[in-house]
Amino acid sequence: MKLAIARESPLQPDNRALIAALDAHANALYPPSSNHLVDAETLEAEGVRFFTARADGVAVGCGGYRRLGPDAEIKRMFVADAARGLGVGRAILSALEAAARDEAVAVLRLETGTLNTEALGLYRSTGFVETGPFGSYGPDKLSVFMAKSLQSG
Repeated sequence: MKLAIARESPLQPDNRALIAALDAHANALYPPSSNHLVDAETLEAEGVRFFTARADGVAVGCGGYRRLGPDAEIKRMFVADAARGLGVGRAILSALEAAARDEAVAVLRLETGTLNTEALGLYRSTGFVETGPFGSYGPDKLSVFMAKSLQSG
């Protein structure tokens, strides 16, 4: 499998399909009040960077981040079922971190659900630590908030 990760428009049909699959996955696990989903148009906005992972040219995963002042929030990390366990999520996260560092982002933040065990394992294994709610998020027993400093030293 040849994996390539690049910045793309979330409005492309195959990226919309990944976002729709992520929505379906999240909606199957959590009630609407605990889902903080953003649509493809929001991911196209100023200050948002969206990346697609392609295996042999086929879109198999995505992820992005939205600037929040000196920090950024990871949004819409997802790997299609057929590509899970192949390191795609780790590769996307690495690309997001590299792009954020290039933009002098101080801290990457994220919110994920308590039932997203694979995502939680990935984030913890790459240096993210649990924090409290940030931005417009409030406490939610189904949410886990995490952060990772991108500053050297």
